[in-house]
Amino acid sequence: MRIIAAFFLALGLCPGLPAAAQTGAPDKGLTSLQTGDDSRGWEAVGRINFGDRGFCTGALIADDLVLTAAHCLFDKETGARVDPATIQFLAGWRNGRAVAYRGVTQAIAHSEYVFGGHEDVERVQFDVALLKLDQPIRLPSIKPFVLDAQPQKGDEVGVVSYAQDRSEAPSLQQVCHVLGRSTAMLILSCDVDFGSSGAPVFALRDGAFHVVSLVSAKAEMDGRKVALGAPLTEPVAELRAELDRAGPGHRPGNVRVLSGGAGGKFIKP
Repeated sequence: MRIIAAFFLALGLCPGLPAAAQTGAPDKGLTSLQTGDDSRGWEAVGRINFGDRGFCTGALIADDLVLTAAHCLFDKETGARVDPATIQFLAGWRNGRAVAYRGVTQAIAHSEYVFGGHEDVERVQFDVALLKLDQPIRLPSIKPFVLDAQPQKGDEVGVVSYAQDRSEAPSLQQVCHVLGRSTAMLILSCDVDFGSSGAPVFALRDGAFHVVSLVSAKAEMDGRKVALGAPLTEPVAELRAELDRAGPGHRPGNVRVLSGGAGGKFIKP
């Protein structure tokens, strides 16, 4: 199996979706969540603005924690860390308004994540970050999502994301599929684009949608466009433990930043 992946820094990523997965029901197209009724239940997904440099997608997993992709926390040109003071989380952003607006006091990427330099699909497994909000979001309409274990190959999943041509309202793809799975990543048929980095990947568990991965990169597998999803259980546990140990304003110093940019380039592992 040949995988050619593109890692998109600061803005986001991903592909244009096969018509149907190899097993199960066919993939569904994107639905724009334009109204309050459309968006009900998805308000904990939001747009993350990085000053005037771009945006990613994130999801609330506690009343003061947002899950997103690690590569979103670096300037794609210089490799420098983004100042948390320039980051804003817009929960439920839709048509010029958010359900809640929050600043960020801490932004931490997984300690094993490598930004820039030689690209490798193995980076996906560490492309996970947490944002600590300046104030908790405690509104009846915004319920943080529960994290759950990775789905299996062939399982149905869904994605809610923002992207370059749909930045003013989230889009829901209710059904896409897990095409492949390893300890390092998921290969997904989900339809995402620039701005979708960090978007939560959902699975229906016990009657509720749980977050089982996040969008890390777009790729091409045997001539087919796919998305690559990061595993969450262990990386998020490690990041939460680091936040518990760290004081306000902590910026971990052991994330390796290598020279060179990765945005928009393709790799052939």
